[in-house]
Amino acid sequence: MSGAAWAVVVGAALLLVLVAVLWASRTAALGRRVGSFGCLVGDGPDGPWARGVAQYGATCLYWWRRASLLPRPAQVWTRAGITVLERHVLEGEGASAGVVVRCRVTPERQGTAREVHLRMSPEAYAGFTSWIEATPSRVGTVI
Repeated sequence: MSGAAWAVVVGAALLLVLVAVLWASRTAALGRRVGSFGCLVGDGPDGPWARGVAQYGATCLYWWRRASLLPRPAQVWTRAGITVLERHVLEGEGASAGVVVRCRVTPERQGTAREVHLRMSPEAYAGFTSWIEATPSRVGTVI
């Protein structure tokens, strides 16, 4: 191989390593944030599921895709715009256990309300419902 071909191969390998390091760093940072929990998002109760991490904010629920390098969340739903319609407890051991929650959500950017299914652990569901129920009557206003 010529010197130029080796340079291309080495450059491509370095680029792959850089992307892997950035992804691992982003994934670790999302998992360490206060108020974050593993949450899968799907359009139906049986999926297909998109794996991600959700985080509670003062006025919004932020959701990041696990397999992404974007620095911003993929979905942002207003706290007042999340309505739990029903929940279904999944029986099983380990990763098969959990709760599937059907919600009506309103995007932060004045979008139309739609239904999504969130799959999370029972502990995350307890925190999620507590966070929704603890909504102040007027978030963001000065009294």
